[in-house]
Amino acid sequence: MRALNPDMASWSNTLKTNAVLADIFDVLMMINANLMAIGSGKRAKRPKPYPRPVQHDPENEHHFGRGALPAAELHEWIENKRKEHAGSSAGHNNRHTGS
Repeated sequence: MRALNPDMASWSNTLKTNAVLADIFDVLMMINANLMAIGSGKRAKRPKPYPRPVQHDPENEHHFGRGALPAAELHEWIENKRKEHAGSSAGHNNRHTGS
């Protein structure tokens, strides 16, 4: 396809076609929601977008912790880890040196 018609080659990709179809689906769903709201007198409820393969899904997102760690706590944690490592590696080094 690319050799025969280079201008149309980018449109032969199914990913692009699927993205365009998903966009059309989203617009049609929004129009449908708006038409349904006209009759009810309520505001249109925004429909969920059609899932895309590379779309970021906040519903499946996992969060760890409670936010950013204050700098003082971070430095204290690092120092504690260094002390733990230094304490455990001191005995470890003695075994290898024969002391």
